[in-house]
Amino acid sequence: MEQKTIQEALRWASSFLAERELEQPVAEWLIRHYLQINRTQLLLMLQDPIEEVILLRLKEDLNRHADGVPVQHIIGYEEFYGRRFQVNEHVLIPRPETEELVVAVLEFKKHLFKKEPVQLVDVGAGSGAISITLALEDETLDVQAIDISIEALTVAKKNAQQLKAEVGFKRGDLLQPLIDAKVKVDMIVSNPPYIPLSDADSLAIHVREHEPHLALFGGEDGLDLYRRFMKELPLCLKEKGIIAFEVGVGQAETVRAMLVETFPIAKTEIKKDINGKERMVFAYGNMNVTK
Repeated sequence: MEQKTIQEALRWASSFLAERELEQPVAEWLIRHYLQINRTQLLLMLQDPIEEVILLRLKEDLNRHADGVPVQHIIGYEEFYGRRFQVNEHVLIPRPETEELVVAVLEFKKHLFKKEPVQLVDVGAGSGAISITLALEDETLDVQAIDISIEALTVAKKNAQQLKAEVGFKRGDLLQPLIDAKVKVDMIVSNPPYIPLSDADSLAIHVREHEPHLALFGGEDGLDLYRRFMKELPLCLKEKGIIAFEVGVGQAETVRAMLVETFPIAKTEIKKDINGKERMVFAYGNMNVTK
């Protein structure tokens, strides 16, 4: 039997995915992962023969993916802000939209604090994508990250170690570790669980069956965690500060209204993501709770 080329294997894998209405780039990600090559190298190798053992592995992994396993769990990582983060079933797979939250946080920090040293806390650390990226992108940030899940913190610590990022990790529910220690910080960033429970059945199987529900769902309307934040934030922010949230589609105005009510003197702002959806909400400036 004539040996297949990499291009033929890719063509076959892409049609396998297309027939099942799955993302076709998955075929390329898997082959690049097996061969440990980048996209440019792959394009130069398209006419090379593909080993039978790799072809078998590709078929096995495509079947697993078709059964609902995210490709990131198959290869064990996801790229975020140009860096590789290990992921597994205990953490949310970092999304491209969250990179935009990181960009906006860095801009707000630069605007409000210039080059002053700043204490920042990321609530709901997950894989550590937000906290580690912020620590590596701005050395004036003293970054701490909190998560309620021990398993998630294990993943985040491993990622911080591999990427040589100085981030302190604490286990706790929302801002409780800061409240217990009576500590106030300059910036609080969070991409909390915000999917309404009523949307569970409409989620893709890759998300619903394989990502941690603790990191996905925010109660009946998806806003439970934001409501809890409004009680805890005033106890943890210094007088001059920044709050940055990622929110679900259609939640931005509601979350902004919560922030306005909690911090009446602060400025608030909603930012759209690359797809034009309102996915980020900020409060900044004077964080006093009384006018």
